[in-house]
Amino acid sequence: MLLINIFKPLGDKLKGFLFCAMLNVITIEALYQLYLRAGQQVCTDTRNLEKGSIFFALKGGNFNANNFAQKAVELGCMVAIVDEENYANHTNIFFVKDVLKSLQALANHHRKQFNIPFLAITGSNGKTTNKELIMAVLSKKYHTLATIGNLNNHIGVPLTILRLRKEHQFAIIEMGANHQGEIHELCTIADPDYGLITNIGKAHLEGFGGIEGVKKGKSEMYRYIKAKGAKVFINGDDELLFQLAFDNDKITYGCKKLYDTIGNDLTNSGDLVRLKFTTRYGEKDWNKIDLIETQIIGTYNFINCLAAAAVGNYFKVDALMIKQALESYQPNMNRSQLFKTKSNTLILDAYNANPNSMQVAIENFAGYKAQHKVVILGDMFELGDHSDIEHLRIIEQLKELAFEEVILVGEHFYKLNTKGFVTFKSTAECRDYLGKQHYAEKTVLIKGSRGMKMEILQEVL
Repeated sequence: MLLINIFKPLGDKLKGFLFCAMLNVITIEALYQLYLRAGQQVCTDTRNLEKGSIFFALKGGNFNANNFAQKAVELGCMVAIVDEENYANHTNIFFVKDVLKSLQALANHHRKQFNIPFLAITGSNGKTTNKELIMAVLSKKYHTLATIGNLNNHIGVPLTILRLRKEHQFAIIEMGANHQGEIHELCTIADPDYGLITNIGKAHLEGFGGIEGVKKGKSEMYRYIKAKGAKVFINGDDELLFQLAFDNDKITYGCKKLYDTIGNDLTNSGDLVRLKFTTRYGEKDWNKIDLIETQIIGTYNFINCLAAAAVGNYFKVDALMIKQALESYQPNMNRSQLFKTKSNTLILDAYNANPNSMQVAIENFAGYKAQHKVVILGDMFELGDHSDIEHLRIIEQLKELAFEEVILVGEHFYKLNTKGFVTFKSTAECRDYLGKQHYAEKTVLIKGSRGMKMEILQEVL
């Protein structure tokens, strides 16, 4: 009788799944029934909850959402999931051993209900840009779900999967990592049918334990895909990727050989990406192939556009639709954005930075056709013991190029030999300086790690 009274508000169908022994303990099967009953709505933040949803009380270094479980229910959540016993003191608050693992298990259970292609994307640079470009292409033919923004970690991946609905025909899951083992963990949650690694470079060196650790960590996706007997999309011109995926079943793209998708880069140095593509068995006379003129800047983005074309081609998206998708795509979120303010032209690539992406951004800007060019760079984070040498390499690269002005921002740059350059310890100090300069008719590259928040500089340019 006690069970019936406790769970009556949640419906008779759940009685067989639940049990109570001082605590409201719930199984994944029961949790999935609740998820369906909640209209497939979940939340992790009481500031942004939807009434009738399931609240997951996650923990972090500076927060413990178990403290807000009661509030979540009072604000309208159907149930709350906690992993500290003393908080499971309400009919609609349920206890699990680990909230995060339960969220991940729920997502994996939900993923198993779908027989649609799942494409996982990772890499040191360009994950989100690839995801957005591929999303644009596939959406021309399929109802496609993709990761929102860069919600690509151990929380973001399950939340993305839980957004899947019966109408979806394709899923693109972005996966980020800063230590070994994380990509494998995310793959076990999403169980992808296809994988794509954009590149492997000097990102998160501190967490991965150096470049060899990055190679091992990022290539976990290849190993998972191989074990599953699934396929990977791969830039055949990237010797490192090709080596790491040697035993994988591959769908290839690139420029140097007869790949499944073959590209022709017609981008002028520093300008918007222009390209053509064909297929292994398609037209080989480039004069007969349509030119694609994108709105994304940087020669380094050519291969990202070609990857999207390769995925679209493999999944039988019409070539004209691929062209339309790539030409209409507009970069956002401070990634490779080219735009004009009242006074200047800005290239805003300030979402994140590591040594590889910083180097190619500088090279690209050096080739950009403009008379008065200013470079503003912020610190690169998570480099550990490699920080000094990698920042020094950027400084040496800048010294070799004839930019009108170079401004370096952040504690790492500030402590090094930056003679001849303007330096600031913080982005706020730099903004104050720029506000007094009244720049006009300048072309400005802005780039730095996410924590530097370099995008605030556009306010005074």
